[in-house]
Amino acid sequence: MSEFRFFLITDTHYFAEKLGCRGEAYKEFMKYEQKCFAETQKINEAAFRFLNGTDLADTVLIAGDLSFNGEKESHLGFIELLKDLKAHGKRVFVITAGHDFNDHPFAFDETGRLEPEGTKREELFDLYYEFGFSDAIAVDRENLSYVAQLAPGLRLLALNNDGDCKKNHTYTARQIEWILKQTKKAREDGETMIAMSHYPLLPGVPLFGLLGGEVVMKNADYITTLLADEGVHLCFTGHMHNQAVNKKVTEKGNLFYDVCTGSLIGCPASMRLVTITDNYRVQLETLPVPDFDWDLEGLTKDEYFRRQFDMMIDTYLTSMRDDPARFLGKLGMKEAPEGVRNVVEKVGGYLNGVTVGRLCKTLCVKCPEEIRDTLFVDLARELVRNCFTGNAPYVYGTPEYAAIMGVIGRFAKFIKINVNGKSVEFLPLVEKTIGKYGLDDDNTSFTLR
Repeated sequence: MSEFRFFLITDTHYFAEKLGCRGEAYKEFMKYEQKCFAETQKINEAAFRFLNGTDLADTVLIAGDLSFNGEKESHLGFIELLKDLKAHGKRVFVITAGHDFNDHPFAFDETGRLEPEGTKREELFDLYYEFGFSDAIAVDRENLSYVAQLAPGLRLLALNNDGDCKKNHTYTARQIEWILKQTKKAREDGETMIAMSHYPLLPGVPLFGLLGGEVVMKNADYITTLLADEGVHLCFTGHMHNQAVNKKVTEKGNLFYDVCTGSLIGCPASMRLVTITDNYRVQLETLPVPDFDWDLEGLTKDEYFRRQFDMMIDTYLTSMRDDPARFLGKLGMKEAPEGVRNVVEKVGGYLNGVTVGRLCKTLCVKCPEEIRDTLFVDLARELVRNCFTGNAPYVYGTPEYAAIMGVIGRFAKFIKINVNGKSVEFLPLVEKTIGKYGLDDDNTSFTLR
């Protein structure tokens, strides 16, 4: 296999702006939204103009959630961008995911919430046939998965993991049989095989791994071991909209890397340029989303995307105090009893006004002078954002590390954690979430074997 380069983007969430993204109901919706909405068409158009015009690579992989929420008109608009890519000489390989089919998508105008035409999952194969399936050397139509020959000696295992199309996001038993058949064929043919799948297979940061099936694919520990031991040592993922590069070593000593990439249309708004060499070396370079045609209100692109992200975090924090029922509903606890709502309201009221120094003093924890007057909500916002932008900076020796680990340490011994059937200490998970100690999440290189 000679050197091969390609672009990797994910979570494009294209929304056809003519469907409607304005009005008071839209503004209220956006308070809890991480990604941009009205801007998505313009952002995608700018990204695709860049891809059309660059000679850095002639292959583009897109790891799912192509439309905002399954609107038929959005798919049709996005497919026009894909066709234009091919017209400019690019090879395009996509997979679909949960946001690509929906019987009841939504839009907004001055009258309130609208319901445009949706897309059924069984329509996706034909809609995106030209962008992966038509060039595949093996297809699993039922599971919207395929194998493509990216280059001599290099194959792509493009895996859809809709699972039961509800909350059980994983590979079906039949799909796993098909995967094993394809990995065996790749080994027999002397081919290196890499994968692309929407849901992360390794948590972006350790604490994500405790949050269930919406952030890491169900049975991910089993799946990653299976893939690595079958010779698939690298998978490109999305869904969580975060930048992360993580590694696992199986009991047999085989490596597995999960490269998760941020959404194209929300903080950290990025693309990746990937180079794979003949000595199984992988090099990752993160590229920013190019300038797009939108009034950024005097902000830079990064500031604009970050403002939307921060508004979401601020809304969650303030709603603990001001609207605990809605806060709990957003966490999937709509039926929480009144006593729980009252506790959330009181805790929210305290946290939204306390400084880091005061919180530390309350818990008898020494607080570094540098952050004593920092509001807790400001630090919390930074902590959450860092989990998504990658390369979290609060490592040992920083004042934030001292305060956070001190506060969490007061409760850690009472928190029992079980991961993949094994008891795990909570404090180390926190430490490796607030600070990055492994591979760089943006630009790095590693060897698959």
